Amino acid sequence: MIKLFRAIVIFILRAEAKLVILRFKPIVIGVTGSVGKTSTKEAIATVLGEHFRVRKSQKSYNSEFGLPLTILGLDSAWSSPSGWIKNIMYGALRVFSRDEYPELLVLEMGVDRPGDFDKMLALIKPDIGVVTMIGDMPVHVEFFDGPDDVASEKAKLISAISKDGTAIINADDSRVFAMRDIAKGKILTYGFSRNAEVRASNVRMSLKKGRPDGMTFKIDYKDKSVSARVSGAIGEQSIYAFLAAASVGLAQGLNLIEIGEALLKYEHPPGRLHLLDGINNSLILDDTYNSSPLATFAALETLAKMPAKRRIAALGDMLELGKYTPEAHRMIGKRAAEVADVIIGVGVRAKFMDIGDAKEFHWFAKSGEAADFLTHFVKEDDVILIKGSQGVRMEKVTKALLLYQEDSSRVLVRQEDHWQTRT
Repeated sequence: MIKLFRAIVIFILRAEAKLVILRFKPIVIGVTGSVGKTSTKEAIATVLGEHFRVRKSQKSYNSEFGLPLTILGLDSAWSSPSGWIKNIMYGALRVFSRDEYPELLVLEMGVDRPGDFDKMLALIKPDIGVVTMIGDMPVHVEFFDGPDDVASEKAKLISAISKDGTAIINADDSRVFAMRDIAKGKILTYGFSRNAEVRASNVRMSLKKGRPDGMTFKIDYKDKSVSARVSGAIGEQSIYAFLAAASVGLAQGLNLIEIGEALLKYEHPPGRLHLLDGINNSLILDDTYNSSPLATFAALETLAKMPAKRRIAALGDMLELGKYTPEAHRMIGKRAAEVADVIIGVGVRAKFMDIGDAKEFHWFAKSGEAADFLTHFVKEDDVILIKGSQGVRMEKVTKALLLYQEDSSRVLVRQEDHWQTRT
């Protein structure tokens, strides 16, 4: 019965969303990749929002449920049947509404299984497609034969764009960069390498009272450049989001000055390499939204550059990796041992980590146990990287170490009632 109800709800919401698209004809911007989708979506919405009426996917509404909800401007009803019935009613009203509709939709598009993209592309036809990064062991690879198959699935976004559209492609990821060969329209590449047309340079860590609080850098395009800043976050992944947003802005006719001014208003989403004050005058690098090998390596590289008395890597299981699970965790453990003074492993898969010559290692079955340990372990000037897949709930560790507990609902992921009732 639940499956039947779910199928009916999806069918009706998709039908309503299609009618809304047909009626209002917004420009559709799709964002996909294995890492950085949400940060990129947020940055794009920030840039375009200064000049257009924009609607973005809420949080990470990136599935067959999420897309129609975003198009219709509705919230998830989670497990409430009456809530979904109300959504259907409100969706019908949206179809005939005389209210002003957004000029642009910025839609995050995620896949778990082969064929997921076909369902989304049956609903929307993107005018601009952005692909972030795939990596050698992407997240959600469990139901694919390998990373090439994941890349092929996500490449459907680029192949769906017409000759009048624009493909925004990460030049630093070989699988993504290869997608330019299937693009029919204009192509803009971004990244740090020479292959990138929209490029970052002069990257520097910014300090406040001697502690990292963000990054400054320049965005270069052709013979022009503009200064940019990431506040409250650190690491190259954050800069990639800005570069992708700048590329979309350029595709929409904005200049670098307009883009740079808009990015100053960007608010970094929680759980994505977010800098937070911790107990005992420590510093937290909160990266708890989700995890994958590529993202974890990037987070560890960021930790390695952080000034600290002790670098602590609290790493939860990376899920949905299928046959790559043991190898991925071994590799992460090996790198963590090179970077961190202390490694905290959380979850059964974390036991696969090759910690080798790690100076200090502690393992816990659940995030709550790790949180209890770390509240008594963390010292002044420690920097703690906290990362893990959604199912491991590593945000519980961050919350336990957060100096300003009153900020938890604002700065941490999964603080809604729906999540708080889960163990």
